[in-house]
Amino acid sequence: YFLIGFYIERKSASNAANKAFIVNRVGDFGMLIGMMALWGSLGTFTFAGSDLDKDGTIAQSEKGIFDLLRDPEHGYLLAPADGMVVAAAAADPTVTVGPSPENIQAWRTQGYGYWLLVIAGVGIFCGCVGKSAQFPLHVWLPDAMEGPTPVSALVHSATMVAAGVYLVGRFYPAFAPEALLVIAYVGAITLFLAATIAITATDIKRVLAYSTVSQLGYMMLSLGIGGWIGGMFHLFTHAFFKSLLFMCSGSVIHATHTNEMPKMGGLRKKMPWTAYTMLVGCLAIAGAGLPIALFGWHIGFSGYYSKDSIVMHSLWYGQVMPKHAWLAFMPAVGAAITAFYMFRLWFMTFAGKPRDHHIYDHAHESPPVMYVPLVVLSVFAVGVAWTMPFTGLSLEGLLDSARWPGTDPAQVLGLSSVIDPHEFHGQATIVAFSTALSGILLAAVFYGWGYLNPEDVRRQFSPIYNFLRGKWYFDELYEVIFIRPTHFIAARIANLDKKWIDGFINALARWTKAVANFDDVIDRYLIDGLANAIAHWTFSTGVALRGVQTGRLRQYVMFIVVGTVALFVMISFYASRA
Repeated sequence: YFLIGFYIERKSASNAANKAFIVNRVGDFGMLIGMMALWGSLGTFTFAGSDLDKDGTIAQSEKGIFDLLRDPEHGYLLAPADGMVVAAAAADPTVTVGPSPENIQAWRTQGYGYWLLVIAGVGIFCGCVGKSAQFPLHVWLPDAMEGPTPVSALVHSATMVAAGVYLVGRFYPAFAPEALLVIAYVGAITLFLAATIAITATDIKRVLAYSTVSQLGYMMLSLGIGGWIGGMFHLFTHAFFKSLLFMCSGSVIHATHTNEMPKMGGLRKKMPWTAYTMLVGCLAIAGAGLPIALFGWHIGFSGYYSKDSIVMHSLWYGQVMPKHAWLAFMPAVGAAITAFYMFRLWFMTFAGKPRDHHIYDHAHESPPVMYVPLVVLSVFAVGVAWTMPFTGLSLEGLLDSARWPGTDPAQVLGLSSVIDPHEFHGQATIVAFSTALSGILLAAVFYGWGYLNPEDVRRQFSPIYNFLRGKWYFDELYEVIFIRPTHFIAARIANLDKKWIDGFINALARWTKAVANFDDVIDRYLIDGLANAIAHWTFSTGVALRGVQTGRLRQYVMFIVVGTVALFVMISFYASRA
């Protein structure tokens, strides 16, 4: 939030930060539901069990989520072979295997246990949808480009957007087959949707932003179809070439002071370090490589290996899950579109003739402090997926060794398939190479060699172009469905608060003040007046009587004599009348 809104003087930056924060809270709400269902089903948040009492065994109360839900030999404990579980499958209370019978025995009796776990998996995935900008919560990520470019490189490669995919991979053994199917569908939709938007984007950072959304969809799709290694493998390789691409775009923006690619062109001559390191990043994200093995090695950029693994699992998935076979084609389609829009970016920026001579004349190569990191990242973008000589170590091998037992593709999907995904490796290599090559050649035809004019295609397919240029109108749709109703309700509530609640409180305050004023008048003029009048009379009487007290003895004797005579006269007068 703070990084996206770094440029606080720009309203667009603060709006983008708010958008990222609010959209992610939507995903977090689903994740909280999933966590509650998980706790209600299993009574623990621990991934793996541990011997807490040090007795050499892991008791039922010490088991973690994976121990309760997975078996190294049989996969998901509550899932039948076809992966489509009905409530009756968990309704037998005499079954002794299953997730935490102490906690959910009553639910299992009623057939609720398994579906609570499905809800838990989908809920946890909702948090990942928000963090990794998956459909339909993908709208915040392109606006997040308001932050500094190094921040964009960090966010898109290693931190926030990678967190969602990482959590899916970390929580992987706990996902039910139905939850994985949801993940696969969301990933496939995100992959295609973001890739088509990137085709028409002209802001160099937005192209990369939608590319990130698309690649994250790639990873989610791979995880959803059982390709854990492929999804996590692509997460690692993507981190290097995407951070390279963003840093290269920052170098371009630093030199040209614009994000718009139509104003660029021909910058290869002015910025060779930036141009060719970005070419490495484009080749890596396109999955460029040779579909042949030399000395036992497949030669290619890092993305070639990770995409090859994803395509391999997708071809396998199409065979073992024919009902959802369309998912098998999405990685190939996405790879072709990715290669096209990335090389469209490179050709529009660095190839051809300058489109704005003022920008071109003032463009210059970035200083070494900026392009040396690009060279370092380009080295990793090329070889991070290679197998190390003599040691045989590789990133794919490390991921395979770190995989949780019992999560082979067939087991994790609850299938009884005996087909090995590696049987499709050869086909996957050809498909990955062909799609990358076709996308690169198509971009060259339009933007590199100029055989076809993009403007003609835009005019001919203007409805489609405008639809994609409008980003499928998700922002406008959310504006109508969510934002405007929220503002309308907020305005009505504010009006209620100002006119009625505040009005009532203000009227009550005025009435209280009037009563207080009336009480003040009574107190001031009646109560205080009476008390003051008595006090004044008492004081006046005392002052008058004080004159009699002279202290002279003769005067006092005279008063006594006069008083005595007066009393005698009064008594005699009244006695004679009686």
